[in-house]
Amino acid sequence: MLTVDFSRFPLAPGDRVLDLGCGAGRHAFECYRRGAQVVALDQNGEEIREVAKWFAAMKEAGEAPEGASATAMEGDALALPFPDESFDVVIISEVMEHIPDDKGVLAEMVRVLRPGGRIAITVPRYGPEKVCWTLSDAYHEVEGGHIRIYRADELLDKIREAGLKPYGTHHAHALHSPYWWLKCAFGVDNDKALPVRAYHKLLVWDIMKKPLATRVAEQALNPLIGKSFVAYATKPHLPAVDAR
Repeated sequence: MLTVDFSRFPLAPGDRVLDLGCGAGRHAFECYRRGAQVVALDQNGEEIREVAKWFAAMKEAGEAPEGASATAMEGDALALPFPDESFDVVIISEVMEHIPDDKGVLAEMVRVLRPGGRIAITVPRYGPEKVCWTLSDAYHEVEGGHIRIYRADELLDKIREAGLKPYGTHHAHALHSPYWWLKCAFGVDNDKALPVRAYHKLLVWDIMKKPLATRVAEQALNPLIGKSFVAYATKPHLPAVDAR
């Protein structure tokens, strides 16, 4: 289930991509399939080991084109272990809401991104996320949980302040908002509640089968209750310096 829309955020074979806070690796895997040179970085060593196993399995299965590469590594988003201007593309999906120093993370992403490069940032959308916080303290008051809810204009302002130029936004995963509302209402750790189990089966069916009816429904509902807010931005080229 991808949150970044690659029709709005195109990749070219050979692009150097950093998936920052990659989690289980969903965006990193897609970039690898598209021929990129991918680095998937996360502070969770267990998840990184799983991502590395999947990269190896994809290579063995021939899922990645010739010239593509993939590396999984542990790292700190506030102290990225890369030189300046190392990447053509940076993706950070559902991560910034967890990090107290979000401006510091943005600064590090800008540092490692080459001029002209592109960044995709996704965070939980304000409205659906606010419902979750209202229904359940346990949803967010956990170690490593969400510490803030972004309004779209707030996130875009921070992106601009970091020196990036936003060029597009959209919302995603409308069908997932009711699932999380149910989870919060019945208990975030209570997967046995009938409404939660039933809705989860619907989501799994939708992800596996991708039926036209639910695809159309989600597209229609995304502007209203999309679970994620997605922003795309570029790093401007520096103005030429007149040496005269």
